[in-house]
Amino acid sequence: LDNEDHSSSTSNIMTEELDEIDYGEDEMAEEQPAEEEAEEEPPARGKGKGGGGKQKGRGFKGGNDEERYDGRGGVFESVDAGGEGGPLQSVEGWILFVRNVHEEAQEDDILDKFSESGDVRNIHVNLDRRTGFVKGYALVEFESREEAENAIETLNGEELLGQTISVDWAFLDAGSGKKKGRKGGRR
Repeated sequence: LDNEDHSSSTSNIMTEELDEIDYGEDEMAEEQPAEEEAEEEPPARGKGKGGGGKQKGRGFKGGNDEERYDGRGGVFESVDAGGEGGPLQSVEGWILFVRNVHEEAQEDDILDKFSESGDVRNIHVNLDRRTGFVKGYALVEFESREEAENAIETLNGEELLGQTISVDWAFLDAGSGKKKGRKGGRR
């Protein structure tokens, strides 16, 4: 009898333990058909009426920019297009753009020509990597605006190594309205 009592008490304990274990049967029973799930999904946000796309990009929050510009009120700095026009000074000085520079010109040739107009602060001559010759333009920097204006007046149309060079400001104000007869961008 002791064996029977022991085995029955053991089987009772095992039965209780089995009842406590959750095998996920309840989850299977609670599943709903796919049609009902589609109705519960939130509407898709995206392009057009039907949605149809994920929203990507930094800071996407439904297109509400009020929080993004909070405190600034959406007011930004702007370039004054109605300015006086004319040249703009770079960080260090007044830079001139020299076109139609001979391909065999050296920095010394350009320095000699432009030092007649004033104290040249810096010269940059861009070289073609393949050939090693000048690409056809140079940047010349003067410390004062007067020296740069003098260089434009005296050297624009002058010859350098047999070629007529064109000298003008490298940076112009957007409102200057200065046209050189060319329309469009690069050519």
